[in-house]
Amino acid sequence: MRPIVTLAVLAISFGDTLVLSQSTDGLVQRKPSVLLITLDTTRADRMGFLGSTRGLTPALDALARTSTIFTRAYAQAPITTVSHATILSGTYPLFHRVTNFGSPLPATVPYLPDLLRRQGYHTAAFVGSLVLDPKIGTASGFDRGFDVYDAGFRMRSPGEDRYRTIERRGDEVASRAIAWLTSAGREPYFLWAHLFDPHDPYDPPPDLEQRFRSAPYDGEIASVDRIVDRLVKAAGPGTIVAVAADHGEALGGHGEATHGVFLYDETLHVPLVIRLPGVGSGFSRTARRVTTRVRLADLAPTLLDAAGLPRPSAMQGESLIPLVRLKPDPTGTTATGTTAAGTGAVRLEPDTAGTTDDRPAYAETEYPRQAFGWSMLASWRSDRFLLVRAPRPELYDVIADPGATRNLAATRPRIVAGLTAELEQFLAWSTGADGSRRSGGSGRSGGSGRSGGPNRSDGPDRSGRAGGSGGVAGARIDPAVAERLASLGYVGGSGSTPAAGGVDPKDRIAVANTLHDAMIAVEDARFARAIPLLEQVIAREPGIPIAQLNLGIARARQKQYARAVPPLTRAVALKTDDMRAHYELASALYETGDVTSAARHFAVVASTMPAWADARYSLGSVYARIDRIPDAIAELRAALDLEPRHFRANLLLGRILTLRGEAPLAVPYLRTAVNVQPDSSEAKQFLAEALKDGK
Repeated sequence: MRPIVTLAVLAISFGDTLVLSQSTDGLVQRKPSVLLITLDTTRADRMGFLGSTRGLTPALDALARTSTIFTRAYAQAPITTVSHATILSGTYPLFHRVTNFGSPLPATVPYLPDLLRRQGYHTAAFVGSLVLDPKIGTASGFDRGFDVYDAGFRMRSPGEDRYRTIERRGDEVASRAIAWLTSAGREPYFLWAHLFDPHDPYDPPPDLEQRFRSAPYDGEIASVDRIVDRLVKAAGPGTIVAVAADHGEALGGHGEATHGVFLYDETLHVPLVIRLPGVGSGFSRTARRVTTRVRLADLAPTLLDAAGLPRPSAMQGESLIPLVRLKPDPTGTTATGTTAAGTGAVRLEPDTAGTTDDRPAYAETEYPRQAFGWSMLASWRSDRFLLVRAPRPELYDVIADPGATRNLAATRPRIVAGLTAELEQFLAWSTGADGSRRSGGSGRSGGSGRSGGPNRSDGPDRSGRAGGSGGVAGARIDPAVAERLASLGYVGGSGSTPAAGGVDPKDRIAVANTLHDAMIAVEDARFARAIPLLEQVIAREPGIPIAQLNLGIARARQKQYARAVPPLTRAVALKTDDMRAHYELASALYETGDVTSAARHFAVVASTMPAWADARYSLGSVYARIDRIPDAIAELRAALDLEPRHFRANLLLGRILTLRGEAPLAVPYLRTAVNVQPDSSEAKQFLAEALKDGK
């Protein structure tokens, strides 16, 4: 006889949520699989289940009908790498220290895939953009704990398809993920699928292009909705599913065109839906709506709880499972269903939590400082208020003013002081600067959990952060990474962190928008479009190194080498350790005939970044021009040690050796050059001469 199991004998424990299935032999425990889908650059107000009437998300709306919807979820940063580090670690940026592109995720930070793999999970990630590619330096350390991390992006050459180089459409990401998912022996699994499609430039797939010609961003949202449907169906009904955006998109809100600079709801209020196994079988089929404010930092501990696994004490977010509030069905219904807490008849109670149970939400952006030398920003959402910590502080009553259009900071100084005190205590707590544990209560406000007075001096500390330390302010992004970021429109400096500036980003947002457009134009090789935009930026803000650098690059690509030298020289002066600026200046000087100066800058690059093959080749090439042949040979050999199939290094070294009467030594290099570029008539000619001279 099948045993009867009720919630009376199976205690509901939010920290022990292994799926329990019945058999004639009793209960068999199994670990539930987990599907995490992150939607890049996706606004909450485009979701039907959050009130949108645009009709863009029928699949997500259907998922929401059997899931828990968190209507007020907030990201901790408006930047992809920073936000994903928070999502996957359950910690805040000040703790995980991924505060900038190229900042590595420390091995000591708790990391969801690593924790799950240690518990016997098969783990895989399928990402849609080079910004999350660990192998090229933009997301170092993100592959920890993954059996498979599917990235493999590369720089886009002029005329190449962006979807075969720097990003993938979500349909391809889903196809790769589903192929892995359906292969044998994958239970239990943790699968992370990252869909980059809504990120600008907005380019819906061909079948949606006409429908959304006037609103291409909406077309991208409609596209990812279909892809989510494919992934959820492939995962099956017994899988824990979480869908979250990493951040939103401003679309002109508060003057910002895209994201990264500001911390308003346009870029931080994100959709968050979590489906626990069994909802819809023995459950109310009405969507569970939680109106309590929550954070993306809460997602990793929630998924561990949902899988019945322990949470590391270093995780700073709080599980969301208690907010679901599963309770026995008082009607006495005998229907059974597999639930997150056991098997039995249960129902989902309406959410009665209000703002008194809200979790305070911290967010920050280093992007204004890293990209432009302006002040960084930090925000604190507590009770009914949004505080933005900036050179000119901002305070908004988001109940009375949900659009954050009326700054109350000047008229409500006591509230600003109180919220600032809370923020200071949170910053000290999250980095351990106050001597307390860095995990647990997550700096909750309200009631007895309200933070006390400031325990730190007001204003940025020596690292330039808006209070709190622990960032990686001096992290260097190498020139190749900076170029990759530029391909996506991000202003990624490659030198040391600029000193904290007093410029308030809200006074310069038009500059940021123009520079973003200019860099996209440079990436698309539309230099005639880029140059006047960059000149506008420099006329307004001559001290932005990346603007000077890109103007020099754009002019050089149009063979205006003499005109390229001044902005490149300025870029080097503004940021003396920016090796990409030194490299581009050296290249322009070489083309103008100033070979001696070019050699000096190439030498700086090669000595600072000796593992950069192109820099070693370029220095060798210049040395050959000024008759420093032994030095030239040494640099070319160094380039080939780093990159054996470097076409130009093989060609030049082979030619030098031939001319020195060492043709037999030259032949292998020239053969490699011909093999790498079989259409090169020059390589074939040099090889023929070496073979003839070597007889």
